[in-house]
Amino acid sequence: MKLYHCKGARSMRPLWTLEELGLEFELITMEFPPRYTYEGYKTINPLGTVPTFVDGNVVMTESSGICQYIVEKFGPTPLAVRSDESDYGEYLNWLYRSDATLTFPNTLVFRYAELEPPERRNPQVVEDYRKWFLARARCIEKATAEREYLCQGRFTIADICIGYAVRFALRLGIDEVLTPNTERWWNQISSRPAYGRAEDQ
Repeated sequence: MKLYHCKGARSMRPLWTLEELGLEFELITMEFPPRYTYEGYKTINPLGTVPTFVDGNVVMTESSGICQYIVEKFGPTPLAVRSDESDYGEYLNWLYRSDATLTFPNTLVFRYAELEPPERRNPQVVEDYRKWFLARARCIEKATAEREYLCQGRFTIADICIGYAVRFALRLGIDEVLTPNTERWWNQISSRPAYGRAEDQ
């Protein structure tokens, strides 16, 4: 297995998952954005996005999907919620929500606060999508009010995938995401040794 990774990017999700499972893999760490900094990257991934995950003939580019692939292929593992478990639907909802609902607005904050040249930066877009993210992040606060983890009473890749969205927000200075229950949950999952190993790479 091979994972193309940029520090701080969505590739953190599958990297953390691989570290939790203790699997052997090759990590290629690139400068962001790799479509400009890593020669030949668009041949590997025509989208030019991060991550790219390769397992034999399988090539994947969606971070939450890669996490699901890893736990299903290399399980059984408590990191996955099985289809016969009560929180299976909720688990899948968290996996898809992690990018479509929670990471997406912060990519716009990142782009228009930092990535664009100064003349193209847009404080209004930054503020609007910051608020969008925080409104949607309330679902984490609600979910963790009476739960240690997001689903099935244990740490799963749902926590990893949503956890990255929180990590990204904190990287962007959106510290208000750490409402009381969310902060307790975040501190717990980010203290895991596998998270520390992934963060250091």
